[in-house]
Amino acid sequence: MDKRPFTCCFTGHRNLPIGQEEELWKRVYACLNPLLEQGVRYFGVGGALGFDTLVAERLIALRESQPQIRIILVQPFQGYQSRWTPAQQARAAAVEARVDKVVVCCQTPSREAFLARDRHLVDGSSCCIAWCTRTTGGTAYTLRYAQKQGLRVWNVAQPGEWS
Repeated sequence: MDKRPFTCCFTGHRNLPIGQEEELWKRVYACLNPLLEQGVRYFGVGGALGFDTLVAERLIALRESQPQIRIILVQPFQGYQSRWTPAQQARAAAVEARVDKVVVCCQTPSREAFLARDRHLVDGSSCCIAWCTRTTGGTAYTLRYAQKQGLRVWNVAQPGEWS
């Protein structure tokens, strides 16, 4: 069975605006809730710091009241968090322990591994919720790729796309 019609991916920056996590989640949820009502139940997250981690943690919490939710953590390569602080690594491990599935895209570390992760997220989805404030970098690349692939895309950094 093709799960793409029932799958949404996320992409966003590593650095979140200080003190804005609740507002950011409110915007994401405004896009997410109608998708849940339409039967979307698989959610792909990239496992990076910032937006990915926020969304993964909130999806895990939301799964308490929405047990149909399945969370897929898509990693670029094994051990990609090795340069993170111990606190960041612990937070990532806590997320990884509670997701439904972990996918590792590449065997060796490389820039291509991160792009492979981003493409994997998009290629398995019918829609994408993004937080993108720049025109360059991995998030911008993923957002453009999602648009080129014909996904429904919401950029919660843009007024009107989420309200």
